[in-house]
Amino acid sequence: MSTDRTARPVRGTHDLLGEELRRHRKVAETGRRIALRWGYEEIVTPIFEHTEVFARSLGDVSDIVTKEMYTFTDRGGDSITLRPENTAGVCRAVITLGLTQNLPQKLFYYGPMFRYERPQKGRLRQFHQIGIECIGAPEPLADAEVIAAGAHILEELGVLEATTLELNSLGDAESRARYREALVRYLEGHRARLSADSLLRLERNPLRILDSKDEGDRAVIAGAPLLEEHLNEASRSFFARVEEALARFGVRWKRNPRLVRGLDYYTHTAFEFTTDRLGAQGAVMAGGRYDGLVRTLGGPDVPGVGWAAGVERLALLLPEAPPAPRPIAIVPIGEAAEAEALTLACALRREGHVVELAFKGRPGQRLKRADRLGARLALSLGESELARGVVRLRELDTGREEEVARTDLTARLLPLIVTIS
Repeated sequence: MSTDRTARPVRGTHDLLGEELRRHRKVAETGRRIALRWGYEEIVTPIFEHTEVFARSLGDVSDIVTKEMYTFTDRGGDSITLRPENTAGVCRAVITLGLTQNLPQKLFYYGPMFRYERPQKGRLRQFHQIGIECIGAPEPLADAEVIAAGAHILEELGVLEATTLELNSLGDAESRARYREALVRYLEGHRARLSADSLLRLERNPLRILDSKDEGDRAVIAGAPLLEEHLNEASRSFFARVEEALARFGVRWKRNPRLVRGLDYYTHTAFEFTTDRLGAQGAVMAGGRYDGLVRTLGGPDVPGVGWAAGVERLALLLPEAPPAPRPIAIVPIGEAAEAEALTLACALRREGHVVELAFKGRPGQRLKRADRLGARLALSLGESELARGVVRLRELDTGREEEVARTDLTARLLPLIVTIS
């Protein structure tokens, strides 16, 4: 590979083409299609926002804000950040567009995100996510619905059986305050074993320590009190209703008492779909209830719940890649046929066919190109075919040939139309 920086992508970014792109597109299009069935309308937000949108929503001591965001000052002097996730952007858009006047809002998104992380399998600096957000619905059924919609997408992709749904209750504000006190008491007794980052979090947001990846922190966390031991009756009742609705939806799950979200506006349900097939990158879809986030961003006090899923990770899990469309190759023989081939190719494309018409070359060369492209048919026409109003049709898999009248060609090819999404 060239050492010239202009001849290679920036570290942590990736070009998509061919089979890899078809896998990627299948995840995005399946997510969009299934989300629509569940009543989620697509929204497209800008790929950059004012930095405060993410600093407020992710917390100024989070790893994403302190270590991973792509932030720059634009020519107007504003601090701008490429979005590291999209929940905050969707909530900002709900405020900006006045959508809080018509709740609930059920929204689906797809697009690129950006984080300065160490690249590895399933983790890039520019990556893509699909996600859904249900904003304005405080009922436990909303939590169950977003989880069930996610499970439906995974099932449609053929990867649900490769994942495990892990679920936990974070409780309401009262339960979390009670748990925070117990957690701080425990962690204060182990200060000497905590990392520098966790010591900072202990003062400002101790629940964030539970997300630490530091091995020393993990050893301390293993003995920490569990949040479920501090849930009040209202929180237990909410979680029980989520469980009941998930059972009705036919979604299987297991309790993970260590699964938490560190910020204060996260409440009640937290969940992850995880897999053991991608090495260290185990979470492929994760989310929870984030009552209070819209208020944090300057909007009214409305609840929300949703999830995000990594497109690249799900694409790696797909059991097989979607096949490339097999074109119909047109092979003109002679100058007069060259002109007629343009007209025929245009007509077939308008009818919905994928058509390959080489720019030049002898008939044999064009047929070899058609083979390389995986073409299923070759339509040949020369002076004789033009005079009789026919084309010669060859099935490239079997070698079988037949002549078809031009007037009958549309009907003959109708079963072969390939839908391109």
